[in-house]
Amino acid sequence: MPVNKRKKHTRELAKTTHGYGSMKKNRGAGNRGGRGMAGTGKRADQKKIGILKTHGKEYYGSYGFNRPQSKVKKLKTINLRDIEKKVTGDSFDAKKYDKVLGAGNITKKLKITSKSFSASAKEKIEKAGGEAIIC
Repeated sequence: MPVNKRKKHTRELAKTTHGYGSMKKNRGAGNRGGRGMAGTGKRADQKKIGILKTHGKEYYGSYGFNRPQSKVKKLKTINLRDIEKKVTGDSFDAKKYDKVLGAGNITKKLKITSKSFSASAKEKIEKAGGEAIIC
């Protein structure tokens, strides 16, 4: 094996056929039957049907849009059912959470302090006789 083997490209620079024999054997997309989905008409079921079944609409190009996830603000939330489990006294400080959500029920009369409340959470707290304080 030679120590420094030259690349095939450099060895075939002067030759017009580059190892394909006749020039017409390696000419454009016609040599490979077309570009993309060419030839899928009429009797194409046996050719590209697999691609269309698995990918469907997305094969033909992009549609819709992708929301940049770096710009989506993730809120730190807590539900009323979790507050009910955690609370020991008659008040709960939820300032470290961005929002209190209304999933679950509250049975105790609580004074909950948070940055914001959902409408259902506020309603359930006040229905139980508690207070929803926005800080």
